[in-house]
Amino acid sequence: MGSILGTLFAFAIVFGILVFAHEFGHFFMAKLVKVRVEVFSWGYGKRLFGFKKGETDYRVSLIPMGGYVKFSGEDALDGKGLKPHDFMAKKRWERFFVLLMGSVMNILLAIVLMSIINMVGINTPEYQEQKPVIGRIEPGSPAERANLKIDDEILSINNKKTMTWADVELAVGLKPKREITIEVKRGEEIFTVELMTESKTRVEVGYAGFSAKILTQVTMVLQHSPAEKGGLEPGDIILAIDGDPVYIFQFVEIIENNPEKELDFLIERGGGTLNLKLTPRLEGKIGKLGIYHSWKSFVKIYGFFSAIVQSVKQNVKLTFLVVNFIKDLITGEASTRQLGGPIEIASFSYAAFRMGFLAMIGWIAFISLQLGIINLAPIPVLDGGQIFILILEGIFRRDFSPKIKQILIQIGFAMFIFLIVFVILNDVQKRLPNGWESFIPW
Repeated sequence: MGSILGTLFAFAIVFGILVFAHEFGHFFMAKLVKVRVEVFSWGYGKRLFGFKKGETDYRVSLIPMGGYVKFSGEDALDGKGLKPHDFMAKKRWERFFVLLMGSVMNILLAIVLMSIINMVGINTPEYQEQKPVIGRIEPGSPAERANLKIDDEILSINNKKTMTWADVELAVGLKPKREITIEVKRGEEIFTVELMTESKTRVEVGYAGFSAKILTQVTMVLQHSPAEKGGLEPGDIILAIDGDPVYIFQFVEIIENNPEKELDFLIERGGGTLNLKLTPRLEGKIGKLGIYHSWKSFVKIYGFFSAIVQSVKQNVKLTFLVVNFIKDLITGEASTRQLGGPIEIASFSYAAFRMGFLAMIGWIAFISLQLGIINLAPIPVLDGGQIFILILEGIFRRDFSPKIKQILIQIGFAMFIFLIVFVILNDVQKRLPNGWESFIPW
């Protein structure tokens, strides 16, 4: 029950902030062009409380899932009986900016929140910014079947350059169960291989079976453990064991397979290196050092202006990622199971909420950017659809008839309902043990 309430609470916070920012954008621009705003509501449904200032009723409503702004004369499609302060009485360019400003505010919110994260600083896995040189091939994986080798460098995937491991993870992760073309450098030789990815996790993340040379970093040392007795400290980076370089995917295996055996560790600490003798303790049938560990990471902190510039770069990159993903969905190159609806967003919101403040605002920034972009799609029920109609009217230099507008709105509404039902069913399917087969009695 606690997790359900927590999920609902986290979802209400995230969705409330996103929609409030979006509607405030409409509200701000409407006031700027002198459109009368009748209602500015946080939440939907019955009015709980609020106050009226001027012509606007500022209210809190019963259902705390976002909010809305109601303009005077916004439903007058025939343009009759309009007053100067009515929405439909305004010039096309004024209505255009009123509609556009909602998405603009969501995008600005994403930039501001990512700037805050960049100034505060966040742990960044070191390997993600390294050249994509393979450090491990999983046995039986697509990478092994494609004859890829350790120390191969991945130059590009599907003709898109991969400068870092972050680029590789994105390129592979967005292509589950798809054939991809990988350009590889092995020594001085450059060649291409075809690789059929597999799918991992319920959201169908693409999996190839290779990974980077990820160094192991100690995050905690338990009291009275072999690690404490041997002098290991939090923050230490494990470079080698018994003279052989060791990466995070080998580390646990080596420790577990060598109980009661003294091992020679090469450690990086404070910019220098040192050797430590550590003997894993036998616990059950395996060796244990008594530490918690993770990949090697560093805290990246930007100054005020640098943080904003970096945030803009990050959001531009994410924008192209979202646009390319939509394009791949249309062409069948991406899986629809990677789409997330309200249930999925609520689940991730709760996870981010439990991880802390920075994780939460990072998640809000990510969703805010997507909301801003997707809301500009030319679906009539969305702002993008209304903007598209305005652009067409501008091109033809005349307003469409109320009948045509009504038809377009009805088509858009049907598309919107279909999309909502689809993503919700998609969310539900991910949570069923065997997909929709769970409902089949035989």
